[in-house]
This record gives sequence, C-alpha cells and structure tokens, in this order.
Amino acid sequence: MSPQPIRVLVADDQAIVRDGLVTILGLLDDVSVVGEATDGVEAITLALSERPDVVLMDLRMPGLGGADATARLMRDAPEIAVLVLTTYADDDSIADALRAGARGYLTKDAGRAELESAIRSVARGQSVFASDVGARLVRAAIGATSPPAGRLTDRFPTLTAREGEVLTLLARGRNNHEIAAELFVSVATVKSHINTIFAKLGVRDRAAAIALVLSGGS
Repeated sequence: MSPQPIRVLVADDQAIVRDGLVTILGLLDDVSVVGEATDGVEAITLALSERPDVVLMDLRMPGLGGADATARLMRDAPEIAVLVLTTYADDDSIADALRAGARGYLTKDAGRAELESAIRSVARGQSVFASDVGARLVRAAIGATSPPAGRLTDRFPTLTAREGEVLTLLARGRNNHEIAAELFVSVATVKSHINTIFAKLGVRDRAAAIALVLSGGS
C-alpha cells in the first residue's frame, strides 16, 4: 500500500502565486493540495476544517497576516506544520514567524526542488530555513542571550546535561572548535553531541536548532 500523500493548504493573497504553487504541487505524487486561502482568516477556517499536514503560508496578506494566522493555528491545531513562503527575509518578519510557531521559512526566490524538499521535511516534523534566513539566525544568536543549559534541558527533557551545555553554546554562535575548547572535549565528541541533539530536536542543521532555542519552542 502506498503511503498517504502530504496534504497541503496554500495561503497567499496573489492569485498568480497560488495558481503557480498549486500547479507545481499538483505534479508531485506524494503531495495533495486540499485548499487555497486568500488571507489569514480563510487559511485558519480551511485548515481547521481540512486538517492539512502542511500550510504553505504567505506573511503579508490583507486582514489577518500570516504570522497571526500561524499563531492561532498553533493554538488550535498544533499538529499542523506551517511553512512560511514569503518575499520578505527581514529580521522582524523572521522573528514574528518563529514566535508564532512556523516550522519553516522560505523566500519566494526558492527553487522548485527546495520548496518540495521543505514541504516533505516539515511534514516529518523537521524545521527548514532558507540559507539566507539561517545566516540571519546565526548572527542573531551571536548577539543574543541564550537560556542557560539547565533551562534548555527543562524545555527539552530528552537532552542530557552535556547536550544542554552544547546546545547553549551552539545557540550563542560558537563553532565546534570553540565548543570543544570550552567544554574540554574533542571536536569529534562535539560533533557527536550535535548530531544527537539534532535528532532529538527534530532539526537538520544549526540554524534550525538556533531558531528553536531563540523562538522559545519545544
């Protein structure tokens, strides 16, 4: 028996963008488009009735925007993954989307293959960010005050105390060599801890892990 397709709702106020996305997604055997929304209110209504696996969400829409719609969805249907697809990659837009609970963030210059991969990843519970967005998150982390390791292990109880320390340093923008030096362990040990942390948090790279820490998600 073939697996059930990933059910996707497309939310964008521009008809030409919606039509293009629906056409692209319609070519994929493992994706089924279950609805189209023109604003945040319609996105919420359709998402709660259709229960898609993924909502492909624009940020700037008339009436209720994508970030506010995402926050309401995370309150009422947290099992639905929101993948932001927007023209904007400024710090405020990224922060608003992450605080709202978006699992991924792509800009509209993303290629077809990147979009397809991102939809599959967020449907599996992973976080996905465009490369330029990831770079912004890392720069923000370097200047941010990340929670201490103890608080991180409270938020992420599957992490060991050592993994909490590694994640704290990672979220402060430290590279592997710097983490190894601070914790008096080998670089290989740090890499092993980081791979385990990624698996436990359901993320695939440093940017996604940092985003999870800075957003206050769990």
